[in-house]
Amino acid sequence: MNIQISTDKNIDGGEKFSTYVNGVVNQAVSGFNTQITHVGVHFSDQNSSKIGFQDKRCVVEFHIAGRSTTAVTHDADSVDEALLGAVEKARHSIEHTLGRMNKRS
Repeated sequence: MNIQISTDKNIDGGEKFSTYVNGVVNQAVSGFNTQITHVGVHFSDQNSSKIGFQDKRCVVEFHIAGRSTTAVTHDADSVDEALLGAVEKARHSIEHTLGRMNKRS
């Protein structure tokens, strides 16, 4: 599984941050590693340098083999909360999609 991380110019996406994000994503989808081929994690600060309520956004895009890419979004007060919320939504979506695929088989 390939994980790609990107940030806008307002969020520091250094090596420590990338390592943390990789760990969170790998842990969340660990049971689905063979079915997921790619995960993209994109961070943005909606208000730039201004302080705002729920202005950090995380978009998680994932591709399940044999299916089209799916994306989920979560807005929060911090980058960490946005990541955790988006990853949780992605995990639920993956479980739902794979559950439907298994019922059809």
